[in-house]
Amino acid sequence: LPAASMRLGLPTGASEAADSTQYRAYTAITEKFGAGTNGPLVVVADLGHGVTGDDLTAAQAGLGKQLMDVDGVTAVAPIGANDQGTVLVFQVVPTGGPTSESTEDLVHDLRSRSLELGSGEVSLSVAGSASANLDISEKLADALPTYLALVVGLSLLILIVVFRSILVPLIATGGFVLSLFAALGGVTAVYQWGWLGGLFGVTDPAPILNFLPTLLVGILFGLAMDYQLFLTSGMREAYAHGAPARQAVTEGVRAGRAVVTAAAVIMISVFGGFMFSHMTMIRPVGFALAFGVLVDAFVVRMLIIPAVMHLAGDKAWWLPRRLDRILPDVDVEGAKLERHHQAPPARVPEPAAR
Repeated sequence: LPAASMRLGLPTGASEAADSTQYRAYTAITEKFGAGTNGPLVVVADLGHGVTGDDLTAAQAGLGKQLMDVDGVTAVAPIGANDQGTVLVFQVVPTGGPTSESTEDLVHDLRSRSLELGSGEVSLSVAGSASANLDISEKLADALPTYLALVVGLSLLILIVVFRSILVPLIATGGFVLSLFAALGGVTAVYQWGWLGGLFGVTDPAPILNFLPTLLVGILFGLAMDYQLFLTSGMREAYAHGAPARQAVTEGVRAGRAVVTAAAVIMISVFGGFMFSHMTMIRPVGFALAFGVLVDAFVVRMLIIPAVMHLAGDKAWWLPRRLDRILPDVDVEGAKLERHHQAPPARVPEPAAR
């Protein structure tokens, strides 16, 4: 649920530790000059025709007044024009800080707005650190669904070939998506909403680091599929060698649980060490990875997936005949080799003659 409210951005001085010079400088500017002074916008007006002399001054004053009337603007100052007088540049100070929702709305508003100058319309462009932060975050957010679909789609195909099943790849991938949203929700609750902020050193809650979801998808997916293979390969091997489906689930969990537990504990410890880094940019990355591995290994892989496969029984290994004929049989369990090369029966020694 918290993941649905996640906002992306880049860290500012407000995200630093309270005793750092960056945080003190940021808060001092906010108290004396307003939050928007920490991230002013550069607004460029393209007139389409040149103005000089008194006309230039009048154009700057007229456009500046219209910019001041826009909701979310605190101050406007003309800062330059090109030699031909066709492009005017203004510094616009927003009401909110660089990562606030009001500044985000203001950037979209200015880019979609046209101002009046004489008998014509003037188009606006917006730049500046706050605007660049917003643009980068939106680009990464827009690319994330495609990236996730590509990763999930390829994993489905590979798992179908390896495990000769439709349900197993679906629940494996569904479990990863559940772990991903749990990790994103956890990092949103702590670092954006401020839950348990004192415990994790969150001074001022802020948007989540904009490239964190991309990193999280790649790393967490690799670890989740490792844990899945540790457990499910044992189940598949037992089932391919004749064990009943539900007994195969038990044997697979028994064979792989120690490896999954050890691997997960190691990764949680490694990632957890970053949660208390002196660099605030690293802290949410470490938290998201540690929490994601914790949920994926001990809730999804060792609890939910074995339970679902136990309930499904033989249906967990069902594969349509048409698809079975098309897919290559990689036989990772060696069942065919065992059938074609039966070991000779063990010879029972005869009892010694008395």
